[in-house]
Amino acid sequence: MRVLAGLALASALLAIAAGVGVLAPGWLFVFKPLTTVLIIVHASRREAGPARHWILAGLLLSLGGDVALLWPGRGFLPGLVCFLLAHAAYLVAFTREQRLAARPMPFVAYAVVAGSILAVLWPGVPGPLRAPVVAYVLFLAAMAAQAAVVWRGAARAGPAASRAKVLALGGALFVASDALLATNKFHGALPWAPLWILATYWAAQWCIASWPAARRTSHGPLSTPPT
Repeated sequence: MRVLAGLALASALLAIAAGVGVLAPGWLFVFKPLTTVLIIVHASRREAGPARHWILAGLLLSLGGDVALLWPGRGFLPGLVCFLLAHAAYLVAFTREQRLAARPMPFVAYAVVAGSILAVLWPGVPGPLRAPVVAYVLFLAAMAAQAAVVWRGAARAGPAASRAKVLALGGALFVASDALLATNKFHGALPWAPLWILATYWAAQWCIASWPAARRTSHGPLSTPPT
């Protein structure tokens, strides 16, 4: 897993370098999809089950969104739809562990956060995009809240508790990444925007992909396939 994590990190750094102009912008078309593909490989090596299947579906939809957003103008709406569906897939995955909104407080907290961000950005959102943006924010907030529900409902200690905490962190990082992206698009350009947006985005995806247990092998209950 360390080799795969190192490859994903290197690819992410190269994509960010292309995004901020340190490398030629064309390299973003290579390393941005590649980073998400490497995270998909990571997720595919976790223990099989319904949750992993839905997470893989969400990652594949995210890959579609990544490619669409390589063209920020005409690709924004298709990318938004891809990521909305990705959050829906993640939401289904998380409900395999805990009933939807089994603990209401995370939903209340994320509703406040999402509503506050949307209120600040709303004047800059073009009319035709307002309905899709609201729908997207609802799914994003629900995904992050359900990740927190899984964490709050997990055992207090042990590997499952640690993975649930990482999952909740992934949900929070996704909200942060999308808040940065939306601020940069609808409110005003942020300095070094690709750095903050992509770093939090791929950290979120890696956390979500790491939630299912490591795959068991005949060599031991905690073994993982060689990297």
